[in-house]
Order: sequence, then C-alpha cells, then structure tokens
Amino acid sequence: MKFLVIIFALLFSCNAFAQQEVDLEVNMKNTGLAYKDAVQATGIGGFNTAIDRFIELVETSKKAKFHKEAHMSRQGLDKVIEQAKLAKKLANERGLDAAKPALKNIDNLRKKYHELHEPPGFFDLLFGN
Repeated sequence: MKFLVIIFALLFSCNAFAQQEVDLEVNMKNTGLAYKDAVQATGIGGFNTAIDRFIELVETSKKAKFHKEAHMSRQGLDKVIEQAKLAKKLANERGLDAAKPALKNIDNLRKKYHELHEPPGFFDLLFGN
C-alpha cells in the first residue's frame, strides 16, 4: 500500500512540474519593466543586467500557450530576442547609444505582433470581419 501511495505521489508531483503554464500577462509586464530598465540604463552593467533579464523573460514567453497565431507570435518573439542580443552586442562594443536603434526595433516589433492579439473592434463583431 505504501508503494502505491509513493508512486501516485511521484506521478502527480512530476505532472505538476511538467505542466506549469506561463502567466503570459504577468510575464509580459515583467518583460516591459526589464525593457524599460534597459532603455533607461546609464551604465553598461545596469544595461547588461536588464537586457539579460529581458531576454530570459522573452524566452519564457515562448513557452506560453497562445490562443491564436501561435506560430507568428513565437516568430515575433524570436525576432525580439535577436534584436535584444544585437543591442547587447552593440552596447558592449560601442556604448549604450549604439544599442538604441536595436532597442527601437524591439518596440516596433512589439507593436506589430501585439496587433495579432488585439480583440476585435465593435464593427468587426457587428459585421463579422
């Protein structure tokens, strides 16, 4: 009997760890804060800390369950990570000002890919577009 209890406990604990879902809303808010910290950084150390945290959070977002356009969303997150890594490389090689264009690209990508997840407007619902 003890053996069965141990097996069930192990199965349920493994299953609980395997299916931890990413709270995308919370994760994205934290990602936004890390991005803001990177943009406002005044030193390379603070920038690297913020951009590393940003990249980590975006990687976590890729594991989330997207309800529509999942492939496109993950593709956008990959592009964001690519720009963040470029920003870090440029900042470390040439200084923080050199990273600004890549950081701006991240914001542009955010705007573009967030459009995929906007709720339909009133007229879209009314006329079925």
